[in-house]
Amino acid sequence: MPIPPRALAALALKTGVFAMAVWAIRRGLSDGRTDQRAEEALDDLDEGLALHRPLDRAVDGTRQTNIAARARRSFHWPGGGVEVDGALMARLKIRRL
Repeated sequence: MPIPPRALAALALKTGVFAMAVWAIRRGLSDGRTDQRAEEALDDLDEGLALHRPLDRAVDGTRQTNIAARARRSFHWPGGGVEVDGALMARLKIRRL
């Protein structure tokens, strides 16, 4: 039984769009690196969300805001489980020109 051309065209279009999206994402990603200092800093974060503006970083019209967050959760089910540990740190600097 022959495949209808419309169904084949729709499948080709969907597959092509998906392939282009994967290619664009992969092309935009750069190779990362693991910095042990950053790993240790993330491990030292307390659980929750923190935002602060250190006064010692405000120099010559530059303001700095630091944000840190960490969430650790354990999920258990019969026969096993997992622990999920997510942490992030961010810095935003704004300088007047």
